Order: sequence, then structure tokens, then C-alpha cells
Amino acid sequence: MTQGAGQGPEVERTATLRDFRVPAYVHETGPYVHSTHPGEAISPVAEPVGHPEGYTPTERDLPVIRRGDTLQVTVDPAPAPTPAPQPGTGPGPLYVVGDVHGYLEELVAALQEKGLIDAAGQWCAGTARLWFLGDFTDRGPDGIGVIDLVMRLSAEAAAAGGYCKALMGNHELLLLGAKRFGDTPVNSGAGTATFQAAWLLNGGQKADMDRLQDHHLQWMARLDAVEEVDGHLLVHSDTTAYLEYGNSIEEVNDNVRETLTRNDADEVWDLFRKFTKRFSFRDEGGADAVRSLLDTYGGTRIVHGHSPIPYLLGEVGSEEGEDSAGPVVEGPHVYADGLAIAMDGGVTMAGKLLVQQLPLDI
Repeated sequence: MTQGAGQGPEVERTATLRDFRVPAYVHETGPYVHSTHPGEAISPVAEPVGHPEGYTPTERDLPVIRRGDTLQVTVDPAPAPTPAPQPGTGPGPLYVVGDVHGYLEELVAALQEKGLIDAAGQWCAGTARLWFLGDFTDRGPDGIGVIDLVMRLSAEAAAAGGYCKALMGNHELLLLGAKRFGDTPVNSGAGTATFQAAWLLNGGQKADMDRLQDHHLQWMARLDAVEEVDGHLLVHSDTTAYLEYGNSIEEVNDNVRETLTRNDADEVWDLFRKFTKRFSFRDEGGADAVRSLLDTYGGTRIVHGHSPIPYLLGEVGSEEGEDSAGPVVEGPHVYADGLAIAMDGGVTMAGKLLVQQLPLDI
């Protein structure tokens, strides 16, 4: 059922922030709005005057976040991979992976560096547990190859006594919507939009769509949205919108899957937009937002992707200039009174694809 990782043609990656931005024509006169946040899928319609809670709209295509907005915690370089325990001695070490966005080559290198896969790309970590936090496709050169790799590693890890699992990101919802609904109009709350237009505007790759098969779609549609492991509440997006889908992890995951099963374009669009919200955990009140999720779903710390660390730290962008020297990401970012761990290293903007063993020692 699962297939091997499709490497696809090599694509030269340019170390630039430009590939993280929306094409210039989005800002021209017409039915398109300014982009709001890095990595956030945008709709080709005008937003309402009153933005939903969780959005931080700006006329710039990327927000400027000053260093003082977040609590910075220095994380020591990751230690050498922990040897997997022998069968019968309990679960293996826990790892999480941030947003991949089609960068298969970088993902393979990062997994090899942590000792999770060998030189041939096969699972070699025994009973280790590996969680992907979502956003496998769009922007990068080989999103389908990434999905194929994750599916294959899931089978190999299970056979070895460990596991490789994945959460649903907003870009999985976007790709599912583009494939299922195409140019079917949806009610965005401020007029009409389409999944196809939003997908193209947010890094949709024709090569991914051409290679997308039924088993990829089925796999994405069955992904969980929330999970709790060893006291870590794992989600894709740094938003409290999950609370709108249930008061327990099981209820949220069931409701998300049922929404996708009903195949109603407007319902799926609403789900996609809510899971695209971001930055709920930073600034004043951010720690309280994290606690609202932890109190509801369990866990002592939340781990998320979605919002690139360079923008949480203010590493890129300035009031005066468009670009800076570039993002510098050494590891996860811990903030919100130490309750939140950000894992999107900004691989699409010449940052770093993060694979991290938990717990973090801080």
C-alpha cells in the first residue's frame, strides 16, 4: 500500500527569503488580498473589516515581530541520538519534525543526522517514536515524495517496534480541498473564493498535483489534528481554534475527520481557515492561550509547527528594509513562559528543517 520515497528531479534551492512571499500580482488591483502571515494560506478575496480572533493582519506580506515579543530560551545542541531500548524495556525515545513543505532532501539529511534512518533511507531507530507536525507539501520541490517517505517509514517503524506518525497541517487541508473541489466557489465570509486559487497562491506545485494519488488523499484525510505524548500536546498550528472542534483530543480528531468525510466545500474551507490562524501563543496573553489548550486536552507543554521561528524571533524583516541577512535557526524556540515549543525552522526561507528529541532540557 505504501510506496517508497520518490526523489524526483533535483531542484536547486535558492537561499532567499523571496520564495516565502506571495507573487507580486497578489498586490495588484483585482480579487486578491495582501498576504497576511508567513506560511499562512491566503484566500483570493477581501477579508472582512473585523478579523477573526487569532489573526494579526498587516499590510506587509510578512509581519515584523520584535525580539521582545517572545521569551527566548537558549537550547543546547541536540545530543547524540539515544540508543533505542531493547524490546520489552518500554517505549523508545520521542522525536518531532517541523514543517517540511516538500524539501525531501533536507528531510532525509535531518533524519539521518538524528540516527532515525540509515544511508539507504530505511528506518534504523528500532522502537523510537517519531511525530511529524504537518505541512508536507507546497512551496518545496517534492511534497509527494515527502508523503511517500513518511508512509513508508510508518510501516518500517511499526515492524521494528516503534512508530512514525503524522498530524494534519493546514496545507494538507489546502491540497485536499484543491483536489476535491478545484474551482468550486466557497463562502469565505467575505465573498467567494476557491481552494484551487488559494492553493496556487500559497505555493501549490503542479508536480505534486500531477503525482497525487488516491492513497495519498486517503492518508491525509485520516490524519489526526491533535495528540498528547509523554506530556507534550502536539498540534500543527499555534492557534486556539482546536477548541472549536471539541473538548477532548478524541472529539477534535473525530470532528475533523467527519468534516472531511461529509465533503462539503464550505465546511472544509472553514476548517482550513481556522487551522491557518497563528501567533495565538506569543505576546501578552500567549501563555494563557497555551494553558487553555493544555487544561482542555492534557499535557504540560505544547509543541507546534506552522509559524516559522525566524518570525517569532524577529530574525528577518524590519520596518525599513525588505530583507535582512537571513534567518538563523539553531533549534526549537521555547516561549510563552516556557509552555510552548515552536518547531517550524523556516526551511522554505533558507532556514532549517528541525528534527528534535523530546523532552527539551531548559
